[in-house]
Amino acid sequence: MFAESVALALLFGLVVGTATAQLVGPLRTLAAGGGLDGSALSRLTLSLGAGLYEELLFRVVLVALLANGFRLLFGASRVVAGVAATVVGALLFSAFHYVGPFGEPLQLDSFVFRTLAGLAFSGLYLTRGFGITAWTHALYDVAVLF
Repeated sequence: MFAESVALALLFGLVVGTATAQLVGPLRTLAAGGGLDGSALSRLTLSLGAGLYEELLFRVVLVALLANGFRLLFGASRVVAGVAATVVGALLFSAFHYVGPFGEPLQLDSFVFRTLAGLAFSGLYLTRGFGITAWTHALYDVAVLF
């Protein structure tokens, strides 16, 4: 599980970063890590926590709630509701990084990057489950912050 997540974290960073560069131009700094203060232990804790909690909130809870909401409110089929929930969930996942006292300044490249990452993590969650997705996200964050 760990080895698979390490490989996927590296692959996701490369693929999503390349897709972002193709969509919005030259790839600039996309992560908060460059300006993050604190000890190595603090950054490690932040990285691992983000992988676990963001995946739990945005993939397991939010996408499921949105999919059920689309089915109940709009009578959407399971597939249409799932796709709509995945897209809306990815947009909300990206937007979440710009809110609150620790939020970053909104930039198009980082917003697109995180939206694409949200779509990729949702696809991974649907095909490999929560554990692989959370570890992949956490290890990607560790690589970026260090």
